[in-house]
Amino acid sequence: MKVILIIKKWIPIYSRNYSRFGLAWLRGCYKRSLRKIWHAGLAAALGHAAAMNYAAAQEAGSLRAPPLPEGLETVEFYSPAVARSMKMDVVLPTGYHDVSRRYPVLYLLHGYRQNYTTWGRSLGAAVYARQLDELIVVMPDGGNSWYVNYATSEADQANRWEDHIVEDVIGYMDGNYRTEARREGRAIFGLSMGGFGALAIGLRHPNLFISLGSSSGALSHARNAAAAIRAGIDRTAESPPPTPPQFAEADRFVADLIAIEGFGTQQERTPRGLDFATAEQAEAYDPFSIIYQVPRSQMPHIYLDAGTSDALIGEARELAQLLMVNNVPFDFMQDRGGHSPDYWRRAIGHSMAVQNEVMQRALGNRP
Repeated sequence: MKVILIIKKWIPIYSRNYSRFGLAWLRGCYKRSLRKIWHAGLAAALGHAAAMNYAAAQEAGSLRAPPLPEGLETVEFYSPAVARSMKMDVVLPTGYHDVSRRYPVLYLLHGYRQNYTTWGRSLGAAVYARQLDELIVVMPDGGNSWYVNYATSEADQANRWEDHIVEDVIGYMDGNYRTEARREGRAIFGLSMGGFGALAIGLRHPNLFISLGSSSGALSHARNAAAAIRAGIDRTAESPPPTPPQFAEADRFVADLIAIEGFGTQQERTPRGLDFATAEQAEAYDPFSIIYQVPRSQMPHIYLDAGTSDALIGEARELAQLLMVNNVPFDFMQDRGGHSPDYWRRAIGHSMAVQNEVMQRALGNRP
């Protein structure tokens, strides 16, 4: 993005000294650069997905579903925000049904082309939750939505995916489980697309969460969308890349594992409509912009991590630098690894422990 900003800065100078043809050429370069960055950002968020499904299927034992981790249960509920029945995995502490105490809740958002089963059954979140054993971990499903309320929807769909998390998922948990139903008892975290979603939702609703976290987050998604819209790039044609033939069987297996009617295949899980119709709508979800709108007294704790071989680590470092310059407390970790399940399995144990400590301290449960 720094290169683009430099080009944009020099366009007026170029126009004063050279021909209109030269100006048109330079603007064309700018637009092509934006298009490349837009597609590169999308590819970075999507590229691992089919492999993730395949790896999960392999680990399941030749496309056999693994046994549910201890303490994990699957909940089905109706979500008015998306007008359909949805599911989420929930991990409860040991003895939850035998005591009357309330527990803080960590919400884990999955990545693009993943689903509600990914965190708990493939990436070890259920194991770490039970090791801590003093919080509830909730893993909802957001499809391929980027967790935003869509500007327009087609085919009679309802695509208010931010509201799905903020109103329906949290509302269901607070209404049916013994949660600490207050800001001090809630944290949200996600990987890749979910990392963007966790920070965007958390910064838009700082009254709801005491801690926000991102692992390998595609944090520039909304910012890149805004730039693409301003450059006149047609984003309506964007769609997930086709599933490679070698992963087709794994995708069918995953659809059966999800077991949500009309919401199993990647085509069904990709909203039909437009996420952002204007640059302003995109910027309203951009963590790099909306973080300035949060009063310092309401700023949640922020946790960031990424693998040193991850193409998206630059976005985590950029946000960390912004937080540092503005004297905002945060945690940052980088470790070996790329945009891969191996990295996320290691990282979730660390991030979950950090966010649990933030909640426990906010609730007065630490010295």
